[in-house]
Amino acid sequence: MSPVAPSHTVENYLKAIFHAQSALTDPDALVHMGHLAASMHVVPGTATTMVKALAESGLVRYEPYAGVRLTAAGEKLAALVLRRHRLIELFLVKVMDMSWTEVHEEAEQLEHAASDRLIARMDEMLGRPQVDPHGDPIPGPEGTVPTVEYQDLLTCTLDAPLTIARLSDQDREFLEFAERNDLRPGDVVRVERRDAVGDSVQLRNGTDRQVTIGARAASKVLVRAARIAAMLLCVATSVRAQGPAPAPVPPEPFKITDNSFLVEEAFNQEAGVVQNIFGAMRSQGAWTSTFTQEWPVPKQTHQLSYTVAFMNGDGQSGFGDTLINYRYQVMEEGPGRPAFAPRVSVVVPTGSRDKGFGDGSPGLQFNLPFSKQLNDWYLHWNAGLTWLPRAQGDFDATGDGRRERVTLVSPFLAGSAIYRLEPMLNLMLESVILFDQSAVPGGTTRATTFTLSPGFRGGWNIGDAQVVTGFALPVSWTDGTRDTGAFVYLSYELPFKK
Repeated sequence: MSPVAPSHTVENYLKAIFHAQSALTDPDALVHMGHLAASMHVVPGTATTMVKALAESGLVRYEPYAGVRLTAAGEKLAALVLRRHRLIELFLVKVMDMSWTEVHEEAEQLEHAASDRLIARMDEMLGRPQVDPHGDPIPGPEGTVPTVEYQDLLTCTLDAPLTIARLSDQDREFLEFAERNDLRPGDVVRVERRDAVGDSVQLRNGTDRQVTIGARAASKVLVRAARIAAMLLCVATSVRAQGPAPAPVPPEPFKITDNSFLVEEAFNQEAGVVQNIFGAMRSQGAWTSTFTQEWPVPKQTHQLSYTVAFMNGDGQSGFGDTLINYRYQVMEEGPGRPAFAPRVSVVVPTGSRDKGFGDGSPGLQFNLPFSKQLNDWYLHWNAGLTWLPRAQGDFDATGDGRRERVTLVSPFLAGSAIYRLEPMLNLMLESVILFDQSAVPGGTTRATTFTLSPGFRGGWNIGDAQVVTGFALPVSWTDGTRDTGAFVYLSYELPFKK
């Protein structure tokens, strides 16, 4: 018999064997043919014929009267089928706005038709997600599958806060049952008691509602300790811990990203998507408004943008300096590493020096932003400087109408923490320290300004577009003087091609 091609049927068999052997505790154990035939809804003879063909193709190891197990090549192919399936599920939920309870059947059909190029585009649009809507880990593009250990509601600790990480049953009725009882991935529950005689589990969900479910359903709800409880449990049991700690469950990606106010995030625009950002800040009695438009060129690795500023204060108004920005996505966020996207900007001196809206010099600005998600938190760090080699000072003493020229270098450091209160509502705390150098008669001076800015942002997905608004109350201290301002934010992100 000649080697089999990866047809729909072949892929379904490989996926079924993968699921079955993943449930085995012995890493060398074989999947019984009767179990495989039942999962494929065929008679054992039909399953055996297909398995023999897969064995000749080098995709499985088959032992007559014992069972079957995937080879390394078979595991990789099965993992890539799972990757397509789980990315399609997440795409249908996040982009097509389908219910998470109904996408499994659709993905079963689409997983065989989607090309590698389409799957790569979905992965990019979704922000390189690590789990699907049901909490299942998404294999990597090379066919690697994250190893994650869980407990279920039958084996977990009693009276401790637990985060639901995964539902092992994709049946629509079971998912609707989970939705009705607030047992979705990300929900927090506490198991209060187990009744062995009644074969049931009593728990309290995140809405403080008491729920009783059967043991069979409880075994399908996979959990991990909520973060604070896990830390306390780790301290209390560290002296008697014998085995390695369970692998962390990948966090659900944020639904709002690249929408910070004062601290730059390290994410370039996705291919085919443009973002329009408007911000307005009131400080020391004056308003500064900015508009930024960001474009991928042509994909997420490279981004071009521009920022124009308009200022109003002390009875005067006008444009400030303009920035032409280029940002390079050096590193995308992944397990154990942050996102990193350095930026260089050309400063165009469009602001009036006489009005105090600029320094009258072209220049450069550099920034090194890092971003990393930690469960429901996003942390961001910035370090950079603005360099103006020909800033305008006072008029020359010769009286010829020319200004003195000085070089200004203004470094800055920034950091922020963003907390996901709800999927589309985030609390923010940003901080910036600026060592601002400016021209004065006879030379330059430097002022140190520290700003602490609490705020929030919220958003809405409208078709293919996303609208994000936000508000903050920045408090600044400059050499001992305090000023409280206000900041308003609006972003409109939409595709410019499909």
